[in-house]
Amino acid sequence: MATEAGTAPLVQADVQTEKQPRGRRGSTRTLAVAGALLLLVVAAMLSLAIGSRALPLDVVVDALRHDDGSTAASVIWDVRVPRTLAGIAAGAALGVAGALIQALTRNPLADPGLLGINAGAAAGVVLSITALGITSLWASVWFAMAGAVVAGLLVYSLASGGRGGATPERLALGGAVIAAVFTGISQTLMLLDAQALDQLRFWSVGSLARADSGTLTTITPFVVVGLVLALALVRPLNALALGDDGARALGAHVDRTRFLGLAAMTVLCGAATSAVGPLVFVGLAVPHIARMIVGADQRWTLPLSMLLAPALLLFADVLGRVVVRPDELDAGVVTAVVGAPVFIALVRYRRAVTG
Repeated sequence: MATEAGTAPLVQADVQTEKQPRGRRGSTRTLAVAGALLLLVVAAMLSLAIGSRALPLDVVVDALRHDDGSTAASVIWDVRVPRTLAGIAAGAALGVAGALIQALTRNPLADPGLLGINAGAAAGVVLSITALGITSLWASVWFAMAGAVVAGLLVYSLASGGRGGATPERLALGGAVIAAVFTGISQTLMLLDAQALDQLRFWSVGSLARADSGTLTTITPFVVVGLVLALALVRPLNALALGDDGARALGAHVDRTRFLGLAAMTVLCGAATSAVGPLVFVGLAVPHIARMIVGADQRWTLPLSMLLAPALLLFADVLGRVVVRPDELDAGVVTAVVGAPVFIALVRYRRAVTG
């Protein structure tokens, strides 16, 4: 995993970019971020306009400028705006969390689920419903955060024991164990409680359908804290790509960087999972795609992931509203069915280019 060969995919992602002149490289990266921002704006506008009832873009723009109390304005402000903003917040959280785990483990195929954070958050939500009968998002988000924190602490404790500290290999192995434990707990609790199983079966797939203004208000502070902490770690994360010894030689605090990175992932995954469920694929594919575009420099990979991931999630949500209209297909299903083949194609294309 975290051998010198294991670091190659992350470092190799920047080889082609580094061959370009510095000015051209910076311009390419700036254009990539600007393009991702434009893509996110387009996805947001489609999310506001498309649903069980399609609305023209001029009606959407007028309703955003002025809430005249019409049916269209009510649909936009009460349903679609909170759903869209929650998708942006959750997508940004998952994208950055995925970039963090791939940087910390030096494994380009890692995702937030690798360290058991998503499983811990999901177990917290399941426990709150089955044991306490809590169904409100405001309350469940705290249980999701608690589950994510417990999972993160257990993983770090397992990985940091013994000589060498929390190495990438130990983080991955500890995370796999903790993820299996918490997944087993969640499934057992749901099977023992039929009512809870009925409430959780849609949430467990991953969906924006239940997001409302309360969702956004609840998760936003956690997402902001997690994003700020993650962006503050870009330089030591770049140093970690050289290996622990190389990072220490550059003055990076390896253990502190891993602990703070794990803390940021915990906050981000806990908030996103409580709001939209344990979505798969987003945290895996988006950072990989971002590195293909801007290289392995975390100063560019993290911001680009923060823009591409919510765009992907919103496009998936919009597609889910259309393909089985008037019903809806959960965003988690769409990201898995549509996104996985695209990701495989991108990986095969990259191998052909770099090979």
